[in-house]
Amino acid sequence: MLPLYITLHMLMLVLSTLCNYGIYILARIAWQHSRMLATIVGGWQIEKGKGKKNDMKAKFETAISTRHGLAACSVSVVMLLLALPGGGGFWPLLVVSCIPFLVCSSRGTVRQSFSFGLFFGTLHFLVQLYWIVFVVGHYGGLPIYFSVPVLLLLCFYLALYFAVLALFIRASVKRFSPFLCLWCIPAAWVAMDYLRGVVFSGFPWMDIGYATVTVSLFMQSADIWGHHGLTFLILLVNTFFALCLLLRKNLERKAVLAGIVTVLLLMSLGYSCWRMQDIEEQTSRADFLNVGVVQGNIAQGQKWKPKRQGATVETYLRQSALLMRSAPKPDLLLWPETALPFYPIGHPLLLPISRFLQDEGVMLLSGSPWYERAGMTTEGFKLYNSSLLFSAGGQIVHRTSKSHLVPFGEYVPLRRYLPFIAPLVETVGTFIPGQVADPPACKNSRIGVLICFESIFPDISRKWVDAGANLLVNITNDAWYGESSAPHQTLAMTRMRAVETRRSIVRSANTGFSAFIDPLGYVQEESPLFVNWQAAGKVVLMEQRTFFVRWGFAFPLLCLILTLLASLVLLRKRHTT
Repeated sequence: MLPLYITLHMLMLVLSTLCNYGIYILARIAWQHSRMLATIVGGWQIEKGKGKKNDMKAKFETAISTRHGLAACSVSVVMLLLALPGGGGFWPLLVVSCIPFLVCSSRGTVRQSFSFGLFFGTLHFLVQLYWIVFVVGHYGGLPIYFSVPVLLLLCFYLALYFAVLALFIRASVKRFSPFLCLWCIPAAWVAMDYLRGVVFSGFPWMDIGYATVTVSLFMQSADIWGHHGLTFLILLVNTFFALCLLLRKNLERKAVLAGIVTVLLLMSLGYSCWRMQDIEEQTSRADFLNVGVVQGNIAQGQKWKPKRQGATVETYLRQSALLMRSAPKPDLLLWPETALPFYPIGHPLLLPISRFLQDEGVMLLSGSPWYERAGMTTEGFKLYNSSLLFSAGGQIVHRTSKSHLVPFGEYVPLRRYLPFIAPLVETVGTFIPGQVADPPACKNSRIGVLICFESIFPDISRKWVDAGANLLVNITNDAWYGESSAPHQTLAMTRMRAVETRRSIVRSANTGFSAFIDPLGYVQEESPLFVNWQAAGKVVLMEQRTFFVRWGFAFPLLCLILTLLASLVLLRKRHTT
């Protein structure tokens, strides 16, 4: 018998679908019985003298003005903002959020569709990434006349993927059957998301699939096809409704499309229900590790001052001492990124840390900067953003370094080829990336370490688990983001990593959100933002490797291949025409 929460989630899904379908029916009635109302709401201008209404050619009986197309794109941006974590998390909007963008992209001219995609992407990423101006300007020390253009250029670049996608949507709707459109458009969306996540080091921030973390039942299939598969399902539903608008009265084709979408959704939900019960049974038999998390809440503007280093270490030791008196008593303490605000080699502040670990008999994993001498000159140093594992005797026994660095934060891309940019970014560090190698071990655990925003990259956590990690930790410093939406977004993406790899994730942040996340993606315990906080908990250690861990980005690569093949067919049809 299904657990009660699964039944409730399914009921919510059914109610949401019925509500959205009711809205769709009302919109169709308004369209069919009032051309004036349709023109006001949707911006469509009905043309006269066209052909069959039940044929796919009837999709081009209407034209859209640029103004109304931009308004439709704005509606999609607002609905996505309200649906995604950090902006509201109202997941039922996912079913209809992309419809205005899909429809207006298919209605415009080539120039219009490209403009719609560019506008939609730029606006979408502006509302998701607005906090970059604060981070780069306030903490990076970069002037406002540089930080604002950096945000705009980043959003413009990311929007180019949507501009190309809009052209593909237009061509597909014009030349493909509804059946092919139903598959090709979601596949193309996933392909663009995948490319955006890997090209130029990648920036896969808040893809649409992450919105499913607010309803855990929906995201359980991510251990097969990753969050990209969830994006595909969301776009499949949106594409179906968009095609229903375009097909008008062709009920036979609508029924076929509805059957395909329903079968795929039921298969995904059925697998999720079974997988949740399976994982619960596995976790009940699995080993565990007692982990204590410390959130020091050290002000970002104070932690690197030499006079504050001693007070910072005292804060972490004091909170750690409280954890050692709690139940369960931790086997491992976890401190956040750069909790040690100094280079530890030979530093005197390591002595109280070593004494504490010896007295308590506990191991410590902490973030810290690190350096290695690269030559005989004083400037020959390699800098790393690292995590250090201390034994119960107080010695450093393992070090891992951040493998995916932050552009313009930890290094400047193409600095050698862009010398004119150096005066603008003098405060930006020059760190060396590390590698995913053998996971550090603590008792029966093998730990994969995600430093800072590495938790947004599925492939890094996948590589750690494939290398043998049965526990993932994310040490980070979210003080950079202030009270923005970014901490909520990073927590949501970290939860998805737990489901994809079926590993517990323990998150230690300087200012929050620190959290214990189980292999189902549930947050077992979570800290507030900007408070001193510590907690200990039993963390499940899973050993099974998921399909996603074994095969990685197989699904988005398949979508990319399908998109390329469809593009070749579209080009051939265009030349033939």
